[in-house]
Order: sequence, then structure tokens, then C-alpha cells
Amino acid sequence: MFDKLEDLLVRYEEIQEELNSPEIANNQDRYRKLMKEYSDLTPLVEKYQEYKGAKQTIEDSLAMMEEPDEEMRELAKEELAMGKETLAACEQQLKILLLPKDPNDDKSVIVEIRAGAGGDEAALFAAEIYRMYVHYAEGRRWKVEMLECEEIGIGGMKSVSFMINGTGAFSVMKYESGVHRVQRVPETESGGRIHTSTITVAVMPEAEEVDIEINEKDIRIDVMRASGNGGQCVNTTDSAVRLTHYPTGIVIYSQTEKSQLQNKEKAFALLRAKLYDMEQQKQHDAEAEARRSQIGTGDRSEKIRTYNFPQGRVTDHRINLTLYKLDKIMDGDIQEIIDACIAADQAAKLSRMQEEG
Repeated sequence: MFDKLEDLLVRYEEIQEELNSPEIANNQDRYRKLMKEYSDLTPLVEKYQEYKGAKQTIEDSLAMMEEPDEEMRELAKEELAMGKETLAACEQQLKILLLPKDPNDDKSVIVEIRAGAGGDEAALFAAEIYRMYVHYAEGRRWKVEMLECEEIGIGGMKSVSFMINGTGAFSVMKYESGVHRVQRVPETESGGRIHTSTITVAVMPEAEEVDIEINEKDIRIDVMRASGNGGQCVNTTDSAVRLTHYPTGIVIYSQTEKSQLQNKEKAFALLRAKLYDMEQQKQHDAEAEARRSQIGTGDRSEKIRTYNFPQGRVTDHRINLTLYKLDKIMDGDIQEIIDACIAADQAAKLSRMQEEG
């Protein structure tokens, strides 16, 4: 591990030198690549330097323990204890920082929510989960953009797709993929019985054109007038766009914008994300064992979380975490759950690395 860290430290210093050279100003592509590599290495290098500092503190403290002055020896004891504590913490953090990084982690995401079992109640819950993610994204200063939406008359959503634009959005939102279950008494239920409904959430990294190539011959593009509840999306021009991808059978309908060009761009963004996600799923399936041991990259049919309204409880089944703050969570306060998923995921990866090592 430490040989690798020394190599990375050398590489970091080489990048610094090149970034400070006058020639780099004439090559913007090279500059951008170096800056990306530099910013990726910075947390690792800073932590390694902190580790080395703690090691030096331990050595100095041990030397001070030989001093005849009792007060100096006491001070050295305290310094030694602090140095050992810092060293152990740094070593653990360095192991985490050295874990292979998901190449999609820095990307923006496309999230697709679909009502499952439970009819109108599932559609109402889908709309509430959509609002939960919007509030969460806004709290992180990320931009949310609607791509596709199928509403029902009572304020629910049969399905909704939206983009969250923000660096690192995928690194946290990927833990939301799976089946979300709600237990509550529906407003439409006169008998007061608790119903269980489900929705599915799919989180896909935004795919650039370089990530996925779409052959024009494989697509049919239809344009039509937008339609929907309430008249908000309804207009008198052929602005709605439907894409049909023949090889996969994927159909995407986009009508959220008044411009046909904008709807077409959104439809292609969603199609690219879906095709890229399918490729990723194939790769993950080929590494089935590794996939099973990771949090957040599991099967889309996996039940990941239950929202129990009568008890004000939210339980994440993957990590056995239960929180009694349902109202806050539904208002977008999901960071505690995500942080716990990240910690569990890192622990599982570290454990696997040690077994393989």
C-alpha cells in the first residue's frame, strides 16, 4: 500500500510541476485532464502527508521519552498517544481512498421512478418520493430537470424521469436504486386499514455521446401534440417527441418542454442513459459475486427500504438502519441514510480486498 502511495505522491508532484509550466496554457485539453487528475489525487496525498506527519510525531515522542525531565516525558506520552490515534485513523482512511473508484461517480444522474403494486396509492407515493429527491438535490445546490412524466388526476405519478445535474450526484444517488415500500392508511380508504404499496427507483449515470453510440437507423422519431392533465403541458403545436429504439424495444415519450428540439434532446439523453445502464448491468451480471457484496448496485427488484407512516419509521433493509424521522426524510433529509450506505459499501469492499489480498 505504501509503495503505491509513494508512487502517487511522485505523480502528484509531477502534475504540479507541469501545471506551473508556461507551455500548459496553450493546451487546454491537457490542462483540463491534468486538473482532473490533480483534484482526484489531492485528498489522497493530503491524507498520506497527515499519516507521515503522525509517524514523525511518534518517532519524536519516543525520543523525548528518554529525556531526564519528568515534565517532558509526560508531554511526550500525550504526544505519543495522539500520534498513534491519528496514525490508525489515517491508515483506515487511506485504505478507503485507495479503493477502486466507480468511473461513473462524478457524473450527473437520470432517475426514473415507477409506481408498482398498489394502484393510485403507489402513484401518489411515487410523486412524494420524487419531491423528496427534488428537495434533497436542491439542498445540495444541484439542478433538477424533468424529462418525462405520466401523471394521474389526483396528484400522483405513474412514472417520472428527471435529471439531477451536479458533480458527484451518481456517487450518492446510486444507493437509491431498488424497490421502495410504503405502509400507511390511504386517503381513499374509509375502513382505516393499513395498505402496502411499492414503487421502483432506477438511478442511471448520465451518458455522454462518447459513452454510448446510437445508430440513427435503429431509431424511429415521431412528433405529435402534447397531452396531459391540467393543460400545463398541452399546446397546439407538434412539440411532443416519441423515440422508439428498435434493438431494445425502448420507447421514450418527451413533452415537458414547449420546443420540439428541447423535447428531442431530453428524449435522447434518457435513451442514452438507459442504453448505458443496460451495458453496465451486463458487466455487473458478469461479476455477480462482487455485485452481491456491494450496497446500492444490486438487483432492481431488491426491496431496499420501507416507509411506515403509522409508526413514523423508515427502515433501510440492506444495512438494518431504522430512523424515526419520517417527516424529515420525506422532506428530503436522506443524507444520514446515504452516509450509512456509503460506509457499509466501503466496509464490504475493504473486507473483500483483505480476503483477496
